[in-house]
Amino acid sequence: MPRKTLKCLFGVDEGSRANRKVVVGHRPCPSNEEIIPPKFCDNRIVSSKYTVWNFLPKNLFEQFRRIANFYFLIIFLVQVIVDTPTSPVTSGLPLFFVITVTAIKQGYEDWLRHKADNEVNKYKVTVLEDGKAIQSESEKIKVGDIVKVEENETFPCDLILLQSHRDDGTCFVTTASLDGESNHKTHYTVPNIGSDLESLTATIECEQPQSDLYKFVGRMDIYKDSQEPIFRSLGPENLLLKGATLKNTKVIYGVAVYTGMETKMALNYQGKSQKRSAVEKSINAFLLIYLFILVSKALVCTTLKYVWQSKPGQDEPWYNEKTQREKDTNLYLKMFTDFLSFMVLFNFIIPVSMYVTVEMQKFLGSFFIAWDKDFFDPEIKEGALVNTSDLNEELGQVEYVFTDKTGTLTQNNMEFIECCIDGFQYKHRDARDELDGFCDTDGPVNKVQQKAGREKEELFLRALCLCHTVQVKESAEQDGLTDQVDGSILDETPSPEERGFIASSPDEIALVKGAMRYGFTFLGLESKTLKILNRSKEVEMYELLHVLNFDPVRRRMSVIVRNGSGETVLYCKGADSSIFPRVKREEVERIRLHVERNATEGYRTLCVAYKRLSPEEYAQVDEDLKEARLALQDREEKLTAVYNQVETEMDLIGATAVEDRLQEEAAETMEALQGAGIKVWVLTGDKMETAKSTCYACRLFQRNTELLELTLRTLEARGRSREERLHELLLEYHKKAVQDAPPVKAGITRSWSGANHDYGFIIDGASLSLMLSSSSESKPSLYESLFLQICQNCTAVLCCRMAPLQKAQIVKMVKNSKGSPITLSIGDGANDVSMILEAHVGIGIKGKEGRQAVRNSDYAIPKLKHLKKLLLAHGHLYYVRIAHLVQYFFYKNLCFILPQFLYQFFCGYSQQPLYDAAYLTMYNICFTSMPILAYSLLEQHIGIEDLLDNATLYRDVAKNAMLQWLPFLYWTLLGVFQGLLFFFGVRYLFSNPALQDNGQVFGNWSYGTIVFTVLVFTVTLKLAMDTRHWTWINHFVIWGSLAFYVFFSFFWGGIIWPFIRHQRLYFVFANMLGSVSAWLVIILLILLSLLPEILLAVFRKNHGSHARQMKHRLPTSGTSTIFMLSQTASTHSFSWSD
Repeated sequence: MPRKTLKCLFGVDEGSRANRKVVVGHRPCPSNEEIIPPKFCDNRIVSSKYTVWNFLPKNLFEQFRRIANFYFLIIFLVQVIVDTPTSPVTSGLPLFFVITVTAIKQGYEDWLRHKADNEVNKYKVTVLEDGKAIQSESEKIKVGDIVKVEENETFPCDLILLQSHRDDGTCFVTTASLDGESNHKTHYTVPNIGSDLESLTATIECEQPQSDLYKFVGRMDIYKDSQEPIFRSLGPENLLLKGATLKNTKVIYGVAVYTGMETKMALNYQGKSQKRSAVEKSINAFLLIYLFILVSKALVCTTLKYVWQSKPGQDEPWYNEKTQREKDTNLYLKMFTDFLSFMVLFNFIIPVSMYVTVEMQKFLGSFFIAWDKDFFDPEIKEGALVNTSDLNEELGQVEYVFTDKTGTLTQNNMEFIECCIDGFQYKHRDARDELDGFCDTDGPVNKVQQKAGREKEELFLRALCLCHTVQVKESAEQDGLTDQVDGSILDETPSPEERGFIASSPDEIALVKGAMRYGFTFLGLESKTLKILNRSKEVEMYELLHVLNFDPVRRRMSVIVRNGSGETVLYCKGADSSIFPRVKREEVERIRLHVERNATEGYRTLCVAYKRLSPEEYAQVDEDLKEARLALQDREEKLTAVYNQVETEMDLIGATAVEDRLQEEAAETMEALQGAGIKVWVLTGDKMETAKSTCYACRLFQRNTELLELTLRTLEARGRSREERLHELLLEYHKKAVQDAPPVKAGITRSWSGANHDYGFIIDGASLSLMLSSSSESKPSLYESLFLQICQNCTAVLCCRMAPLQKAQIVKMVKNSKGSPITLSIGDGANDVSMILEAHVGIGIKGKEGRQAVRNSDYAIPKLKHLKKLLLAHGHLYYVRIAHLVQYFFYKNLCFILPQFLYQFFCGYSQQPLYDAAYLTMYNICFTSMPILAYSLLEQHIGIEDLLDNATLYRDVAKNAMLQWLPFLYWTLLGVFQGLLFFFGVRYLFSNPALQDNGQVFGNWSYGTIVFTVLVFTVTLKLAMDTRHWTWINHFVIWGSLAFYVFFSFFWGGIIWPFIRHQRLYFVFANMLGSVSAWLVIILLILLSLLPEILLAVFRKNHGSHARQMKHRLPTSGTSTIFMLSQTASTHSFSWSD
């Protein structure tokens, strides 16, 4: 048959450019077609962000994209170029400090990424070249190379399996670093390859690199002598993925098809981007407002200056004649220079020191997470880890939590709980290997303590021992595990490895172990022969004829075996919804109650059935299966049709209940998160049934929760196209969950509103891909919008069979939805890295599946249960602290600079500073910085125990409540009021400037010093009033700062400093305090400034006495954070006044 005809027959377009062609071993093919080897990328992995050459420009560019950094750079340049009232050092030094510290931190993080990349790229591998095994580095592997991999090594690239050490041509791998599943998966060699790889001449035609871990389509052309090439279809079962690990197989050989950044693992890696918190965005917004105020002030003063100078005699008074150079200066240039000078003079309204303080608060505050003893896990002897301190406050703003299942919610440790045989319940009590254990029934009462017949019991246990894909680990590779496998009594909960079993699913191992408890032991598979040891200690042998594999649409798997007497039997196990329609109806009711009860208890339930096949029936099935497996087009559909045909009219034997053990306090943690108003989504690569059981066990789905399912199974119902069914289901679910749902009051959760109907949503990876592709083609955002609206009205969402990149897509979709909710992703494996990097906050669990998630996360915790305290206590407190810090900084700088602005109206707009240069420099750095830093590190407005006990308190600060425009307006008005009071209060005092006993008058520096003294004491005492959690540190820094100001003022003005040209404050402070009038005004103005706060507190106390009986809560109206001083000695917490 001509080659072209063959290609057309197998559905391959000869001119197709969508596929890649790989020459195995780089050996030329005896083909009429000339193959030009295309260029493929090398096998280097690059996850770093910078190089030595681009670090400085790229890092500086990223840092100066921040509006604050760019603004201070401009101010610094203006101070350098233009003759301004203040020194360039006041802006340049803090800016240099922030830029340098940030650059060092980011450079160090990238150096660690370079180091990790080099470890992978320089990893030693063995490559076959001209029949010789040559040691090479991983990065030097090329597409087409034949690579040798030994047991427990990871695959250096994506390989097609050519040869295995195992006789049956299989190998076992674990893909924990890819999809989170630590179970063994079986992969198969390409048939008819032969044992001599040196003489193998073949080409592989396969699809271009794509990220779906579970999909691969290809074909191998094998050339032997001058014959026509042999075609072999390639599927996911032949592909070994980079990052997976070879298990229970001594050595394999494979040909590289995808390398480097084109491997599926690399395509699923989400690049690390710089994360910014919501607080930083609020700071930028407030900064723009204050920038507008600053420019307005400078424009007003510049305009009024030239209006004032236009009057006769004002422009050039007799005591200040202009120089010739000043007279020759262009008027507009001078006006612009004056504008810049006013900008610099009022520049202190923008708090440059706030950024330094915020960086210090974040850096120092992160130590409290690392030091928290509650986060210490004695099992791994580690506590929490903080990789990024920039997001501390974001922990208090989380609205969505995306969690992995395997290893995060669960321990990935399945345990056989009980079984039901012919309607009778068998609950295991101990390790006795007879069925005379505890027996109960879900049937009539008179059957209690009875048992099913012995024949049914043994039939059920044989089904458990035969219907699976479990392998017994080779005894030579175990340390004395042979006796254990042969059925001796074992410890209650050993791991699969200790028991000597390996399988693609942990529940299969649990079922085999469950059968062992009752006397039936699986001994292994040898040359298509299954061996089991029955209760009579006799070895039974069965010929394995066919395995009908599990798939998520059928939700069942079967085996066809032939026993010693020549009888052919089909054993089937699967989900109840998949088995019940295929067995006799009268058998269903005996088992249904048992299955439903176990499902509501959160157990994974499977039903077991069997069917005897006549020789004629089996011959037909065998022929149909072989024909379907040879098909290259629509192979899966043809196999499914044969499976469905044979798996009918079966007899139901019983059901099993298996528990995937939850992580410690997993259910309580999920309940607390939901109580805090956080929506929880479970994103897993696992099967839907297992994941659904876990959601029930974690109480994410309740007994009355109605599940809305959007999976391949529901899309393929009713015989319509998937796209039509998708559209129909989305509209149906939207009507049910959104349109017809009663309105829920804000703050009401499921636990409080039992009357409302609860919905849970389930979607799988294939349906998500279909939805996103349909959305991008026809209806741009309709499907996505409907999907998100449905999910927002569901109490929990489960996404199963998700590839790592799909997890990130889900997170990104929610993150970019209306309202831009704050998202958090938590996981423990490398398959979770993409979603951890995509979310606003990424949490890694220090689990059993390596440390990739921990390395790429922002925070790492030992167990899931620690997430509760991390969010509800640490996150809540960090947010309140930094929100107060930001508002307080803008407030105190407005108080500081407003008198300076008002002073220009009384000094001829001459840019005369009101305060001495030392005060200008020291105000934010020394006099007022330490109290707010201590407050932002130590404040506990509510006790930690109260925050943990009452999860609803988390909602009080949700959606950035303390940094909204209303609180910001309050703080701004307070700053304006106090600034006006400072300036005009002191001006009223100076209406009679002879304030000393000797009649000596005060000058302008005395005026500024009195204003500054009132200012420092007022803003510090305001913070003292806001402090609820007093420690010795708070006392030290608050009263110490005031004492330091007084000491510094005496010291600065009491000595003649030789390096200062103009010593303006010489003895000014001492003279000022020598005046009783000055004392009186300072005390009076401080009291008047704080009077509104004091009156508000008194008013609240008198009219809100019931508040003391209320639970602690935060004020959301944006009014002052004044607290009633009702500190308790035990918790150091205060109660909010109402």
